[in-house]
Amino acid sequence: MPDNHSKGSLRHRLHEIIFEADTPAGRLFDLILLVLIALSVLVVILESIEWVHLAYGRFFIALEWVFTIIFTIEYILRLYSVKKPLKYATSFFGVVDVLAILPTYLSLFMIGSQHLIIIRALRLIRIFRIFKMGHFLQEGTIILVALRRSRAKITVFMTFVLLMILIFGSLMYVIEGGSNPDFANIPRSVYWAIVTLTTVGYGDITPITPLGQFFSAALMITGYAVIAVPTGIVSAEMVSYNKKTKEELSTQACEHCSREGHDADAKYCKYCGELLNDET
Repeated sequence: MPDNHSKGSLRHRLHEIIFEADTPAGRLFDLILLVLIALSVLVVILESIEWVHLAYGRFFIALEWVFTIIFTIEYILRLYSVKKPLKYATSFFGVVDVLAILPTYLSLFMIGSQHLIIIRALRLIRIFRIFKMGHFLQEGTIILVALRRSRAKITVFMTFVLLMILIFGSLMYVIEGGSNPDFANIPRSVYWAIVTLTTVGYGDITPITPLGQFFSAALMITGYAVIAVPTGIVSAEMVSYNKKTKEELSTQACEHCSREGHDADAKYCKYCGELLNDET
């Protein structure tokens, strides 16, 4: 039985063009795709301006449907060209691709949902791969690994912060609730605690009693430490992560798991172990 993914097959050629930028056809495909994405995002931005919408609304709607149909066909071809479509569909870029086309179809049932198409801008991340900015992709990998390694510490820290917000919010409700209508209930007081602890300070809720103002000042000062701690945790993990940053990355995408970021001389996928660019 012939292998639909063997070299020279339609699926293999499509995969080369759609997922890789090493060939002239693949590079041209990605450049055209980036232009279309940028234009579609620009259409969404311009369409949100009232006078532009009144003057060119129908034209923009037609353009958006053209872009959506093109991206829908592209998404179907991506699923067709990989060996494990479900694997790609559940990957980061696979989810982004779906979110990029879904709002237009939802607009048939939900008015205004087409503005969510701005999510399509995430697809511009592929520019790093297309222009062989491998070191940018590598730095992004370091950040993701550092966040993954920090998740336990950050989870413990965030649990402590949530408990502190709940305690301070309840405490301010007790102190201010009787004389200040801004602190009418505990949920509203907790909202104040979140805004104060993060040093945002909207000013829509303010304490009026001396004791309340004292606790408010204490929470503001604590907020600076709250911002610094997770930053320090992630930074420490980034420093301790021993990755070979000098290795050049290729634009190859594995046909089995659809993952990218392989070394330039790699023969096998470092994520699933399958042979890259299967010659059989």
